[in-house]
Amino acid sequence: MLSPKGLLYKQPNILGGQTDVATVTPWLAPIVWEGTFEPTLIDTIYKQQNLTIATTVFAVGKYVRFLKDFLQTAEKHYFLGFCVHYYIFTDQPEAIPAVTLAPNRTLTPVKIPSSNRWQEITLRRMERLQEIIKSRLMSEADYIFSLDVDTKFYGPWGAETLGRLVAVLHPGYYTTGRQRFPYERRPQSQAYIPAGEGDYYYGGAVIGGHLEDVYRLAKTCKEQLDIDASKSIEAAWQEESHLNKYFLYNKPTKVLSPEYLWQDFKPKTKEVKVIRFSQIIKNYAEVRPNP
Repeated sequence: MLSPKGLLYKQPNILGGQTDVATVTPWLAPIVWEGTFEPTLIDTIYKQQNLTIATTVFAVGKYVRFLKDFLQTAEKHYFLGFCVHYYIFTDQPEAIPAVTLAPNRTLTPVKIPSSNRWQEITLRRMERLQEIIKSRLMSEADYIFSLDVDTKFYGPWGAETLGRLVAVLHPGYYTTGRQRFPYERRPQSQAYIPAGEGDYYYGGAVIGGHLEDVYRLAKTCKEQLDIDASKSIEAAWQEESHLNKYFLYNKPTKVLSPEYLWQDFKPKTKEVKVIRFSQIIKNYAEVRPNP
């Protein structure tokens, strides 16, 4: 839980794993850490439901180079034994690497325009997500995760992550007070969060849940982004700022620990026993089309 300053209280869990982190939010949603679930049991239960996990990835411009590692490591760790359908949003479908997929796992390219501003690419993510859920995924999948492409899987990611609305704790702010969260602080923006408010700071690289819930999230954030754009306002961290505003008033039903969104340049901490998914080291000046 959060202290008055926003820090995580220490709290034991029922499986005898982590004992120095919170395993439940103030609104009683589970926070998933190593040791808080039995992976074989929970995967077995969910596999009986014959689920399909849609997974959207955006690979535009030079970011297409990260697809091979993303897909190859996903095939080693991500929802193994489940039906997974990757949807790759890219301006270069011909550059999607040939990666051997396990049975019941497929890949569909989705052609989108390129852009000379990386901010524009990230700002359009919610719109694209809303469109594909409405146009095709409602009849093709049960759950969806939208994941950043400049990442790799290093450990198991399974059914313990499934929930109606799933968020991930940002690896840079999960031990800090809310006064240090990089929320949008300008009242003119639809992403505005006043000082003294907020639960956690969530990373925008992982969004997940039931299709209906993620659709509502994407639709709301897209509408708020459009209002900002009409006023020539761009939130501090683009769609991540709007995502944090959405989660403040629409609480996630499950929160993933930073095990599910680490950063390769950061060493493990005493809380992070297992790194499952991590953002890779890269030269932003080289891969982004603009500063």
